[in-house]
Amino acid sequence: MASAEGLEPSRTRKNSNKNIIARIRHGHITGRGICRGTEISEALLKERDHKAQWHGIPVLLRRLYDKSHLNSDLSQIYFIIKEVSSFLSMEAMSFVTEDRKPAQESTYPNTYTFDLFGGVDLLVEILMRPTLTTQTNVPKMSDDLVKDCLSVLYNCCICMEGVTKSLASRDDFVMFLFTLMSNKKTFLQTATLIEDILGVRKEMIQLEDIPNLPSLVQSFNQQQLANFCRILSVTISEPDMGNDDKNTLLAKNAQVVVKFNCASSYYSSMALLNIPGFIERLCKLATRKVSEASGASSLLLELQDWYTWLDNAPVLDALMQMAAEDAEHSSTESSDESSLAASPLRHRLPQSMKIVHEIMFKVEVLYVLCVLLVGRQRNQVHRMLAEFKLIPGLNNLFDKLIWRKQTSTHVLHSQNQNCDCSPEISFKIQFLRLLQSFSDHHENKYLLLNAQELNELSAISLKANIPEVEALVNTDRNLICDGKKGLLTRLISVMKKEPPDSSFRFWQARAVESFLRGTTSYADQVFLLKRGLLEHILFCIIDSGCKSRDVLQSYFDLLGELMKFNMDAFKKFNRYVNSDEKFQTFMTQINSSLVDSNMLVRCIILSLDRFEGQTEDMRVVEVLSECRLLSYMARVENRLTFLFRLVNIINVQTLTQENVSCLNTSLVVLMLARRRGTLPFYLNALREKEYAEKYPGCLLNNFHNLLRFWQRHYLNKDKDSTCLENSSCIPFTYWKETVSVLLGSDRTSLCAIASYIDEAYMDLGKDFLEV
Repeated sequence: MASAEGLEPSRTRKNSNKNIIARIRHGHITGRGICRGTEISEALLKERDHKAQWHGIPVLLRRLYDKSHLNSDLSQIYFIIKEVSSFLSMEAMSFVTEDRKPAQESTYPNTYTFDLFGGVDLLVEILMRPTLTTQTNVPKMSDDLVKDCLSVLYNCCICMEGVTKSLASRDDFVMFLFTLMSNKKTFLQTATLIEDILGVRKEMIQLEDIPNLPSLVQSFNQQQLANFCRILSVTISEPDMGNDDKNTLLAKNAQVVVKFNCASSYYSSMALLNIPGFIERLCKLATRKVSEASGASSLLLELQDWYTWLDNAPVLDALMQMAAEDAEHSSTESSDESSLAASPLRHRLPQSMKIVHEIMFKVEVLYVLCVLLVGRQRNQVHRMLAEFKLIPGLNNLFDKLIWRKQTSTHVLHSQNQNCDCSPEISFKIQFLRLLQSFSDHHENKYLLLNAQELNELSAISLKANIPEVEALVNTDRNLICDGKKGLLTRLISVMKKEPPDSSFRFWQARAVESFLRGTTSYADQVFLLKRGLLEHILFCIIDSGCKSRDVLQSYFDLLGELMKFNMDAFKKFNRYVNSDEKFQTFMTQINSSLVDSNMLVRCIILSLDRFEGQTEDMRVVEVLSECRLLSYMARVENRLTFLFRLVNIINVQTLTQENVSCLNTSLVVLMLARRRGTLPFYLNALREKEYAEKYPGCLLNNFHNLLRFWQRHYLNKDKDSTCLENSSCIPFTYWKETVSVLLGSDRTSLCAIASYIDEAYMDLGKDFLEV
């Protein structure tokens, strides 16, 4: 053990302080010499303390080390940790009540000193020591002592990200923390620390490795289960690729780490689904009601600083935990709200606080359900959510809690981006995401309707003399929404009331669009057309002055699904867009960003192709002759202009999940041309465009490379190919055949791209796959 002899007495105290710190830092890096402050004598630490302004923290750590050996009386260290905690908690509180600042030594000196002198490692040792010995008579740590140790570690994590990352790298400690969650007295502090630690881990933990996971989760009451969902939100989510160039499809295909993490996500999800009653309890949490008192609607006025509120979420949890503990003295603990409702403290808590607490829980629960819904076990999850009546439960909460009032406009966040929105805004977004995932390409989407609305769909099919959709016929009416309106109808009602640029419009449109996606259903489209949805969308695109590209993109996509192959929709479009000025405004919006609007362009082209094959029907002839939109797209020069732009705005290196639709839309144009025997005309037009623009070979070589990538990307993905087939009503075999024909190497073939590229300009980008 090092002592005062290691430092030359002739040096100044200032230099000696620096020498101590330098030695410890050097030990941290090399693993040699002094690695902890506990290796320095207490006398020397006291001597240097005042000058260094360490506030006695190294001395306290030295005493803590001396009194915390395996068979020590652990009650003696309780007061030491309390004293240390007082220094650190003030810094942590200043961190969360102000804008978060970069963790620096000068910003949080006490936390820095505590970590530098080995405090974090020492607390981890104290907590884990009983599990690392074979002795049977080891003194047991009190719950209060465990809670204080966890709180100190959490405060360190708040102020210093390096501490969080260091703890996250210790698999043994992470798994140990999960065992502490079985103790209700230490649950909250443990859950809060785990959530912080897992948020910075690069590798996902595997839930199946947690000791006794099923019994652990089954032991949680509803409040603890909701807190556990916060942890699950970072353990079962498939990793986000980020927003940089690594987000390209080319880079995604090359990611090996992501594949491993996706596998971890799958096994973790399976571990949860195998826990008896887990999904049922989540559904109950998501749909349970909150008793609302008068004045609760002033929630946003009562809570002005949302950054502070969210960062102090553990404080809110602590209040609710106190209420639950108070209730335990008077009644047996219940797994629902009844125990909290009986608590005097709960009655004293502001009503808005109770609502926010419930909303925050529901945000996490809905997020977990949403992640499970988009995983590989989707059908199993769907069956469970239907059985436990999640959708009817959410429908009953819609007016009273989910959308009890309009919320101010907010900034749109990406799917996996951390959000600093209010709990109420986050709740709405997660609710809309859940509806989108629930409805997308799944027969259970009809659970979003009530009995009257299902009958309406049947009547629409009967009137049109078309068979009912099989999924509609098979819908279990015991599991659908009750009340005067179903969830889908309620959603459309609030959608119409949103401000033009509200980002909620994006999520609302996505949720409604998901109801229409898949094989086109005439009855589903008419159901929404009768509720004025098409006119509302056109108003937002043409007349509202909306400038948000995200909102406009979602409306273009929804409009495409609503109008596809539907003559009634094109008639309604023509009645609304009843002037050249309105039509020009509409086309300007489409042309302003083809990446955003190309799905609508695809819908118009597909619909035009179908209508042109039905000219024996006079109603179709009437629509073709009168509709401005169809007349515009019927002109071949306009279709060619869209084709030029679609091929030109993307390349293999810039393809993303967002813009790959441009490639597929260009393929739709050429597939339809191939059906009609005009494919050579379109390819020759591309060649002429190249020469007119004085870049021969570039456009066609780029398209050739894109199609080569298309083969690699789609021929190994069943889900993507199914989506292409359902959305276009073109068999995927025809997609594959067309791509193969276009990529043919025979330069004498009039349907091969190679035939239209001069020899001198061939293979300009042939090495793209090695990028």
